[in-house]
Amino acid sequence: MDGQNADKVADKRKRLPAPARRLEVVAAVLELARESSPEGITSQAIADRIGLTHGALFKHFPDKEAMWTAVFDWVQEELGTVIDDAFRVGGAPLSVLEHVFLAHVGFVARYPGVPRILFHELQRPADSAFHERVRRMVGGYRQRLSALLTKGKEAGELPSTLDEEAAAVLIIGTVQGLVVQSTLFRGEAGMLAAAHRLFPLLLHGFQGVQS
Repeated sequence: MDGQNADKVADKRKRLPAPARRLEVVAAVLELARESSPEGITSQAIADRIGLTHGALFKHFPDKEAMWTAVFDWVQEELGTVIDDAFRVGGAPLSVLEHVFLAHVGFVARYPGVPRILFHELQRPADSAFHERVRRMVGGYRQRLSALLTKGKEAGELPSTLDEEAAAVLIIGTVQGLVVQSTLFRGEAGMLAAAHRLFPLLLHGFQGVQS
C-alpha cells in the first residue's frame, strides 16, 4: 500500500475535525513526555500513539516545531487558567497561597508530562526555540508568588524578615520535587495527598523565620 492510500485508510479509521486532532497530538506528546525524555519524542512516536501514519500527522502540522508550539500554547493556557483561578479565590494571603500550591500540584498530577517538558526546556541553551518562553512563564509565576508572600508579611501572617523571593523559589522547587518523586515511583495519584502534608511544613518554615 503506498503512502497516499495509507493516509486515506488512517483518515477513515478515525476521522476527527482538525482542532480535535491537534488536541489529540498535544495529549500524545504529554503522555510520551511522562514515559521518556521529551528530547527523545519523535514525530513517528506521536503518530503511532494516536494511530495515524506519519504523513497523516503532518496534514495537521507543517513540521515538528509547530507541534511543540501547540504543546506550549496548550500548557500556557491551561496551567495559566488553573493558577489564575487559584489566585482569584480570595481570602487571607496564606489561604490563597495554599489554593495556588494545591492547584499547581493537582495540575501536574493530572499531566505529569508538563513539568518534564518545561524543566527540560529550561536546561537547553538559552537560544533554543522555547527556552525564553518557558523562562518567562516560570519567572512570572515566581513573581506572583513573591507578591502574595509580601501580602502575607503585610497582613502579619508571615514574619517581616522572610525572604519572599527565596520562599517563592522553595514553593516551586517543592512542586518539582513531588514531580521527581512521582517519576521515580510512578506515584502521580499520591501527589496531591503529599502536597497537603507538605504545605504545613512549608508554612512552618516560613513562619519560623526570626528577626
